[in-house]
Amino acid sequence: RRTRLLASQILSPVAMLASALSLVTPSLVTPAPGRVAPMQRSADVSMAAKDSVTAGQVAGMAAAVLAVGVQSASAGPFTRTDIASLTYQQIKGTGLANTCPVVEQVDGMKTEIKVGGNYKIDEFCLEPTSFQVLEEKLTKSGVVTEAVDTKVTTRQTYVLTGMEGDLVQKDGKLTFLEKDGIDYAPTTVQLPGGERVPFLFTVKNLVAQSDGATSSISPGLKMSGGFNVPSYRTGLFLDPKGRGTTTGYDQAVALPALQAGGDESLFKENNKKFDVGRGSIELKVTSVNAELGEFGGVFVQKQPSDTDLGSKVPKELLLKGQFFGTVVPN
Repeated sequence: RRTRLLASQILSPVAMLASALSLVTPSLVTPAPGRVAPMQRSADVSMAAKDSVTAGQVAGMAAAVLAVGVQSASAGPFTRTDIASLTYQQIKGTGLANTCPVVEQVDGMKTEIKVGGNYKIDEFCLEPTSFQVLEEKLTKSGVVTEAVDTKVTTRQTYVLTGMEGDLVQKDGKLTFLEKDGIDYAPTTVQLPGGERVPFLFTVKNLVAQSDGATSSISPGLKMSGGFNVPSYRTGLFLDPKGRGTTTGYDQAVALPALQAGGDESLFKENNKKFDVGRGSIELKVTSVNAELGEFGGVFVQKQPSDTDLGSKVPKELLLKGQFFGTVVPN
């Protein structure tokens, strides 16, 4: 009897623990999901209409994202009003700062912005959603150029935003002259074979003109132009051997070796230079809210990659994505 009593006293805590665990919901014992890679919004060239999200829904989704600790930039389409309703803590860590707003959709809104006089484009934003590298491939029919998909290895800091510039008419065509803003972002992508391609995503000094004579911005408007692509590296950068443009060593080998064999093979490595390339962009307006002065659409951009201060041949990159901007009096 004493043995049975002792056994019951020992087993009773085990039974109590088992019964307590049986009452716990499966969601509480399931391990919490880890942080996942940021998701990118796909670039829909046809720009199908997107569902609008109220400010309350935006705040709820942002709070839910923070609660589970998941970084995602695809929580939904966000307008300027939606983003303005969120606090810093609600946006922090969600990836929303690396996205462009979308045009606010209102029933019966006007879809044509008349541009006359002194106006400018403000809050211009470019959000790339597709990064491709143009490479030559040998086929039976000859050498062809194909766009190779890549993976972004840069943190969520590659969106250009806050840009502004004059919107004028030249030869009857609308012309956008980019002047200021966050108009460059060092970015790196990785090819399927593992090779990494650094480049400076930028539209510095962009001059974009409409494809025809017009004095308004409406859906279907196309604009295209060129811009400068500064060097990915700056003057104070030093390579692994201590060579640079404005500082560092002039060369990485001894003077006797240079006198004996010359510097032909190391000329590009030793003679650093700040390359400035040229890029081109095409924009198509797909949505306009005249009351708020907002317009948005899709873009396709082509630009060179980094040359490592002149020592490498640049690759051509093809970027696609979405853009947003507002038209305000200058």
